[in-house]
Amino acid sequence: MGTPDFAVETLRRLVEEGYNVVGVVTMPDKAIGRHHEILQSSPVKQYATNHGIPVLQPEKLKDESFLDQLSALKADLQVVVAFRMLPEVVWSMPPLGTFNLHAALLPQYRGAAPINWAVIHGDKETGITTFFLDHDIDTGRIILQQRVPILDTDNAGDVHDKLMVDGASLVMQTIDLIAEGKAKAIPQDQFLTNEPLRHAPKIFRDNCHLQWKDLTTLQAHNMVRGLSPYPAAWTDIVYPDGKRCTLKIYRTSCSQQKAPAAEPGTIQTDGKTYLQIALSDGWLQLEELQIAGKKRMSVADFLRGCHLEGCHAE
Repeated sequence: MGTPDFAVETLRRLVEEGYNVVGVVTMPDKAIGRHHEILQSSPVKQYATNHGIPVLQPEKLKDESFLDQLSALKADLQVVVAFRMLPEVVWSMPPLGTFNLHAALLPQYRGAAPINWAVIHGDKETGITTFFLDHDIDTGRIILQQRVPILDTDNAGDVHDKLMVDGASLVMQTIDLIAEGKAKAIPQDQFLTNEPLRHAPKIFRDNCHLQWKDLTTLQAHNMVRGLSPYPAAWTDIVYPDGKRCTLKIYRTSCSQQKAPAAEPGTIQTDGKTYLQIALSDGWLQLEELQIAGKKRMSVADFLRGCHLEGCHAE
């Protein structure tokens, strides 16, 4: 059970390593295009279809016809990677249960966006967890975990790709343990430490707005990393005449200059090679960005076609 590219790697490994995948459950096709005239299949469906695996795409997970189809597959075990919250009637169906792959070291970062939030918080380490599903979100008994470092140069996309590959391997190990009757599922309260629990709620556009007055340079830099390449941090550039344009920011660095006397949000640039924005404790150097209607570009390319004299960011 899964939908995005993150789940395809696990499905691919299951198929290529000879596990008997009797079916795939994924989201219904999504209408795209200006007039919603094109139906786009999920990456998981595309892979499954190309390999002759039956695909179920329920609108509602408690729908009787879906439950009948799922039961008819007679699966011994269900594997969930980046899917929806399942009702008990679904996760309790197979005799060996249902387990999920989560892109964090549970009980830390329960929720929809664990990779983003770990990078936004400047963590040096994250990981992956397999756990049996229960009634609540990301609270089930833990089967296996693996720690994965977050490098200072990593953005959320880099961490996503590492966890996608390592996660697929952890799923294989978990399946083998369950099949052999050797899986030891441990309640999550046994993993609690003195460290406060951080949560990983779904990220919306407002979460991506760089509030220059409220952030340190490092916090702003980590926020850019944690939201790159998707959905991307953003700021509004305000021109002297009051006009605005929105910039998505994909890559930054922390300037070595001392804390500026300028107000947070002040823009400093030579108009050719560098663009930096003031925060309370220093300058954030912008390196790669995107303006509405244009492609991603380096700051030097951006400055060739955009003049920012007298502008500020907010």
